[in-house]
Amino acid sequence: MSRSLNKVTLIGNLGNDPEVRSTTGGNRVATFSLATSRSWNDAAGAKQEKTEWHRCVVWNTKSSQLADIVEKYVKKGDKLYIEGRIEYRQWQDKDGQTRYSTEINVRELIMLGGGKGGGGDFDGEGGAPARARAPQAAGKAKAPAAAGGEDFEDFPGALADDDDDLPF
Repeated sequence: MSRSLNKVTLIGNLGNDPEVRSTTGGNRVATFSLATSRSWNDAAGAKQEKTEWHRCVVWNTKSSQLADIVEKYVKKGDKLYIEGRIEYRQWQDKDGQTRYSTEINVRELIMLGGGKGGGGDFDGEGGAPARARAPQAAGKAKAPAAAGGEDFEDFPGALADDDDDLPF
């Protein structure tokens, strides 16, 4: 049997606030559109840009409340890193027409940029999450404790610093 992999990694910006709803079975789901852009110079030297929109779906599970985290902390314009799998769906609309949809089923979400609280991993206890992961990918992500029992709240200047060594 051959192995396969269905994994999507995106970094982009939210086009609108996430839409969160409950299914008839009581499960919560959040949906949002994530924009990724690329730019290049054409043959004439003029700068060109193209934006792709990705429909993302985040589910609550028995052991992860990722949709609730998205509802509480994510808003239009936020920069996110997401990991998940691509899914193609087809259905019949009320007029009998066949409709198609391509979605990213999100399993991991990291908030990028300077949000309130910023930095560190989400551990489900106070503060805004910077990172949240569904349990399929790993257990509950925890921020490492600083030496001497101090936490990130003791270093507000470090959190506000926009200068970092990341290459992107």
